[in-house]
Amino acid sequence: MTRLFSFLVILFLVTGCTSAGPDGYVVTDAVIYTMDAGEPVAEAMVVLDGKVAAIGHEEDLREAYPDLSARSAGGKSIVPGFTDSHGHFMGLGLEKLSVDLRGTRSIDEVVERIRAFYPDLEPGQWIRGRGWNQELWPGRAFPTRQDLDLHFRDNPIALSRIDGHADWYNTAAMDIAGFEAIQNAEDPVGGAIIRDAEGVPTGVFVDAAAYLVERHVPAWTEEELDRALEIAMQSAAEVGLTGVHDAGVDMTTIERYQRFIDEDRFSVRMYAMIGGAGSTFDALCNQHIIDYGDFLTVRSVKLYLDGALGSRGAALLHDYADDPGNRGLLFVEPDEFSGVVQRAVACGYQVNTHAIGDRGNRVLLESYELASITPDMRPRNEHTQIIALEDIPRFQDLGIIASMQPTHATSDLNMAEDRLGPHRIKGGYAWRTLKEAGIPLAFGSDFPVERAHPLEGFFASITRQTRDLLPEGGWYPEERLTREETLEAFTQGGAFAAFQEDQLGSLSPGKWADFVVLSDDIMQIPPAQVLETSVIATVVGGKTIHGTFGSE
Repeated sequence: MTRLFSFLVILFLVTGCTSAGPDGYVVTDAVIYTMDAGEPVAEAMVVLDGKVAAIGHEEDLREAYPDLSARSAGGKSIVPGFTDSHGHFMGLGLEKLSVDLRGTRSIDEVVERIRAFYPDLEPGQWIRGRGWNQELWPGRAFPTRQDLDLHFRDNPIALSRIDGHADWYNTAAMDIAGFEAIQNAEDPVGGAIIRDAEGVPTGVFVDAAAYLVERHVPAWTEEELDRALEIAMQSAAEVGLTGVHDAGVDMTTIERYQRFIDEDRFSVRMYAMIGGAGSTFDALCNQHIIDYGDFLTVRSVKLYLDGALGSRGAALLHDYADDPGNRGLLFVEPDEFSGVVQRAVACGYQVNTHAIGDRGNRVLLESYELASITPDMRPRNEHTQIIALEDIPRFQDLGIIASMQPTHATSDLNMAEDRLGPHRIKGGYAWRTLKEAGIPLAFGSDFPVERAHPLEGFFASITRQTRDLLPEGGWYPEERLTREETLEAFTQGGAFAAFQEDQLGSLSPGKWADFVVLSDDIMQIPPAQVLETSVIATVVGGKTIHGTFGSE
């Protein structure tokens, strides 16, 4: 704890490479969607000391600030910096250090990608990867350890499912963990060991059961973790993310972020959620709000209630429609979870809970009610994916913020209704229903589960279609949002969800000059062209951290 607080005074006094920005300039020849109700669209903006000083007409601002240089946007559109309200920042970088299996269409393709990523495997070398999704494969069945053993008998393999809620291991990995002990183990609370007809583990472990093998996978080195953070910051800047809500960090990660800030190497405004009620939770209890300069805030805790829909770990009130007898997994018993929520409230934390299934969401509601949570605490529901329609008024009463990910809907549409049936799906991915009920929305991607690009989420929100423009007309199109509502959820929604609406979320005078210059006007172009739009420049605190624009 001493090191955590030793740099606080320095961080407030030292000017970092991204915190102060240039002395000042006027952005000209732009279409600026400010998200400021007083002037929603402007053609020019003044940036001074890293903040927005004025917005309005170019002629007026050039006359008012004659000594400032001008930076022409070349007629391009500008929006406030995007905030991803639910991502896993270190995971964004670490996925680049292992094999990417996202989008694979068969086990054979998985094998091909492994071979391409690891061309010179040594015997005993671990293979790591993420992103497989059996729902995209012929037969849609979970894979087995034998599928990997056929090709990689001498290398232990750990492959995480696309949602991060199931792991796939080969026999070599399970042998390191103790195959016999695993075979004799009972399913842990909140987890499931997938077994064959004879009761032998197949190599797929759902949620908490993955720990049986996962704990034996070598830890990332400090050098690898530093590299992953560098990659994550670069990746975020490239897609226009100026803010991220990191959904689950420990003290080591907080200290890594702090070190990068102190070294002037941090370029994203980070709202970090403490991961679970463990040692970091206890160490920071009653600190309430901890700010490390302008780039790192810790004031919330991320709790877990259930698993994911794709691996049938989301906790449902009734059986899975495509797996009778299975209602998913609660990670903790409701009474125990309620106790954790009450502890978090007593510590002064904002409570942010992962809840995907309708039972998980109901337990969340009941626990928040028992803890006497009020709207001013800005409680959050991370995912808010499947809700019993009769529970929606309770969300409004508690003032719960729905932290949702639009691309989850378009990724899951090929299996979600199979899992839920035609009635329960009406409470799934229900952005419009929630918004009209007065529930605040904060959008993100849950990267690396989904790609981190906010424009893909923007497209999904306004179309309810995949990148292939399917289904025609959109999947349950009545739940679409307008462009204005979507941009709000990716900017102001994130700021509100982090108590930062006075500093971020719009290009209003007095707020940080965090903005993105886009190749096309996403508020006007045909929806399909949104996916072709690129980020010309990303600016944080008035300083360009990706690309160029104007006369830089």
